[in-house]
Amino acid sequence: MTTWWSRWVLLGAVGAAALLPVGALGSRFGLWPFSGGMLMMTIGSALSVVGVAGGLAATIVAGHRALTGDLRASALGLTVSFLVVAYAGLLFYQASSVPPIHNISTDVADPPPFIAIVPRRGDGANPLDFDSEKLAPLHRQFYPWVQPLASLATPENALAKARAALEDLGMEIVAEHPDSGLIEATDTTFWFGFKDDVAVRVRPTDQGSVVDVRSVSRVGQGDLGKNAQRIGEILAHISSQ
Repeated sequence: MTTWWSRWVLLGAVGAAALLPVGALGSRFGLWPFSGGMLMMTIGSALSVVGVAGGLAATIVAGHRALTGDLRASALGLTVSFLVVAYAGLLFYQASSVPPIHNISTDVADPPPFIAIVPRRGDGANPLDFDSEKLAPLHRQFYPWVQPLASLATPENALAKARAALEDLGMEIVAEHPDSGLIEATDTTFWFGFKDDVAVRVRPTDQGSVVDVRSVSRVGQGDLGKNAQRIGEILAHISSQ
């Protein structure tokens, strides 16, 4: 048997935890804008903080009174709330450990351009202008490994490898411009369904070719380092072929 207070601790914890995936998936499937999903995640995280305090108190009381049913319910609620708080803390740490930017490129002086993707981004999307004066120092400080990939492959072969890499990573190929050695693609994140746009450019060199990659978020000020991570994955796939 359980009493009302231990049931509320457990139900509150489960409800708070449910707000995280519900908010994210609702945004992905267009039930509400991403800001609504973020609000639900924020509310769920805040409720979980309350759940940790309430669950801890309820667990202590139930243990002191030897209320077995209440102890199980309270301890489970405490555990669920703690896991949500830990996850929210991890996201906060990731956000605070990287700069609040969303436009990443291996070439900060002449980043690969977007052409066919531009009309797809919509009026409310982040601008595509690349402010080298602002972004280049942040690239060097936080993403020094985001560099052009020198390849011994011919430009044609390198471009084919780039296309294969994008497809292997599950991205949508939007357009190819063989004459300029450019491929445009879009990557959709799982939870929120955020669409981030990617441009891969291949240029000839005396030794073969050089590959540059650019990744830009359509919405949001920061990206939790996702765009730099995506560029690294693309370059790693190209290198491994």
